[in-house]
This record gives sequence, structure tokens and C-alpha cells, in this order.
Amino acid sequence: MSRVTNFSAGPAALPLEVLEQARAEIPDWQDSGMSVMEVSHRSKAFIAIAETAEADVRELMGISDNYSVMFLQGGATMQFALLPMNLSQPGDTIDCLLTGTWSKKAFMEARAVRNARIVADGENSAYTDVPARESWQLESGAAYFHYTPNETIGGVEIHQPPVVGDVPLVADMSSTIMSRPVDVDKFAVIYAGAQKNIGPAGLTLVIMRRDLLDCAPADLPNIMRYKSHADGGSMLNTPPTFAWYLSGLVFKWLKEQGGLTVIGERNRRKAELLYGAIDASSFYTNPVAESCRSWMNVPFTLARPELDGEFLKLAEQEGLMNLKGHRSVGGIRASIYNAMPEQGVQALVDFMAEFERTNT
Repeated sequence: MSRVTNFSAGPAALPLEVLEQARAEIPDWQDSGMSVMEVSHRSKAFIAIAETAEADVRELMGISDNYSVMFLQGGATMQFALLPMNLSQPGDTIDCLLTGTWSKKAFMEARAVRNARIVADGENSAYTDVPARESWQLESGAAYFHYTPNETIGGVEIHQPPVVGDVPLVADMSSTIMSRPVDVDKFAVIYAGAQKNIGPAGLTLVIMRRDLLDCAPADLPNIMRYKSHADGGSMLNTPPTFAWYLSGLVFKWLKEQGGLTVIGERNRRKAELLYGAIDASSFYTNPVAESCRSWMNVPFTLARPELDGEFLKLAEQEGLMNLKGHRSVGGIRASIYNAMPEQGVQALVDFMAEFERTNT
């Protein structure tokens, strides 16, 4: 079997050990004579998968009983709309910090149903920096404050949770969840699409403080209520069972690695290795302010943009795949989520050095 080094921003690489276990179990899961994809989500066997996955998430992230943990559908993008519909009433204000593409999309969806307002916008820096905290225009009575800790496309990361007073803090952690320890108690809601650090696409993790489950307007349809999903064990309708099962295997893998403290140190080393190579070179440039560089998504440009195509072609020949920057910004982007091994980043750094040598 030949495996490439996959730098995709999402759906992203999964741990090989997890894929091998799933491959072995797909035809006959736990001697049931059925695939896990064929098992009823209402069966005792699958409910055990679901309960174990939740228990492992709680252990890994240190989530208390004050929070509900939900495994939902619709991606993080669905939550852009469900959050304002559930956590605010008509006439309420929602504060939004804009640091790139995904926080802008969340703002636009919130604005479609509520009075969403921009507290600060990084547009003046072309979203290569986070607006200074003293420039934020906060609303003291806002229903909640929304931000995106890590912008997958631009590679901008807010490394510490913002301090916003008594306003509930809501974070789209799709591309940074479980990449290091986080103090969940500082947040009202954490949500994340699965396809970067959790598992395959199709599943969304929502961690919500339980007191917020009762905030939805009375006329909100049942299927759109977080409380309905929480009360139903995330099985109000048929869930994406295979994605849930595979994510559970990833949680086990994370625990076997030593948990999020060990994973966080590994991710820090990977990021430092790649940024170090970029900064030591006059051929490569990372556009993001050093204080808010992402650990997960590292965009960079070449001194001669006309070489982008050749860089990508030769990288693929070396098995370094999916390095093309997002179509909205161009350049190169390396996504180095949990499943990316340190030797994969080293292979990229070695290739970059050789490509620079032969093109300068």
C-alpha cells in the first residue's frame, strides 16, 4: 500500500491506524455479521458507540456536566444559522468578530435572521492580522459574541479566548478543535465540523452550556432546536452513523497518543518547523502577522508566483499532495492537522529547500 503525505485543508488526512482498524471492521463489525454502516442507530450496539464517543470527547477536552455534547449534521455552516435562531430572540444583537472568510460567512448567516453587528473587521490588513483588542466595539447586552479561532483559508489564529465580559462566547473551532488543550469553561458554545481533526465529513460536534438549551424562541421548529437534539441523544433523526463510529476511533487514537497535551506539543513543533523554514528563506513568505499565525493552516507564497504550478507539480511527484492555496487567495497552503506526522512536515521542508536551490 502506498500512502501520500496529504496536506488537504479538509476533508483532511486521518490517522493510518484508524483507517486500518476501520478497514478490518467494515465487513464484520464486532462479529455481528454486519458492517457498522448496517447497524441500526437505535440498537444497543450503536448506542454504545455513541456513548463511548461522547465520554471520550469529555475526557479529552475536560468537558463538565454543565455542557451538552451533540453529534449533529449540516456541518459548521449549518450552525452559522442555527446558533442565532437558538440563542437569541427577534430584536437581540449578536456581536461578530471578522478575521477571515469563515467568520464573515458566520456573520452573514446571523445577519439573515437577527441583528448581527461587526465589532471589528480585519479587512484593512487583508485578513492577515487580528484587529487590536482596544478597537473592538462590543455590545454589553449582546445575545452572544461569535468568533472563529482559526481561519482555515487565511491561516490567522487567535491563540487565547477573547475576554468579552458577561456576553456568552461562541467559537467555530472547526480547524483547531482537539489540536491542543482548551479551557471549555470559558466558552458558552464550541462547535466544529469533523473533517479536519475529528473524522470524516458529515458530522458536526456541538458543545453547548446546558442553560442555553432553553433560549430558543417558542416558534422554532423542533428539528432546528438544539434542546431537541440534546434531549434525543443526537438521534432526533438518523445520524451519520459511519462518521460517528470513525470519529470515535479517532478519539481513541488521540487518547493513545497521550491526549491533547501531547498532541498540542507535537502540533507546536510541526508549526515551528514549517514557519522556521519559511522565515529563514528569502524565497518563501508567510503573509500573516507573527502573533496570530495558525498552527493548523500555513499559507505561503513564492518569490516568483509564476513558479507555483511547477512547485505543486514537483511536490506531487514527491507524494506531497493538496498544497494548492485556496482559490480566493492563491499561493501555497499546508494544512498540518493532528493526523499529519512530524516526518510529513519535514518532508515538505526538505522539498522546499531543494526547490529553492534549483530556482534561485
